[in-house]
Amino acid sequence: MKFAKVVLSTLSVAVLGIVMLGLVSAPAQAATATTTFAVTATVQATCSVTATPMAFGTYIPTAASTSTSTVSVTCTNGTPATFLLNAGTATGATVTNRSMVNGAVLLGYGLYSDAAHTANFGATATAVNGTGSAVVTTVYGQVPAGQYVAPNTYTDTITATVSY
Repeated sequence: MKFAKVVLSTLSVAVLGIVMLGLVSAPAQAATATTTFAVTATVQATCSVTATPMAFGTYIPTAASTSTSTVSVTCTNGTPATFLLNAGTATGATVTNRSMVNGAVLLGYGLYSDAAHTANFGATATAVNGTGSAVVTTVYGQVPAGQYVAPNTYTDTITATVSY
């Protein structure tokens, strides 16, 4: 009987141990898998151009009138470009002899690359090297004295063209 008690006691402990193992869960083993993928973009060379208006204000024929405009050229980094200013919209205007108009009446003016009004702007292309930021160029304008035209508002439109 003693042997039976020992076997029964040992068997009870073994069954209890097996039951306990079933109740205590083992930590889950998570599996992972990875991959990579390529990310690409092709940057196209591009430029844009903007300009501020040039307003001479009230012109008095006894004195020259001056004003400025800024032309901003923005090109992708490393993109070489040039820009030109056209002659404007007045009939017969050239880049060295521009005119604002009111009907058939012309009021002459010039655009220059320097504040002294000596280097005509538009006779040659202005080089710009793209940096990804705006490259700003000041355009200096002057209406020469001595033009006794009829009082009124005179206008012209200049086109800035960027080639790249």
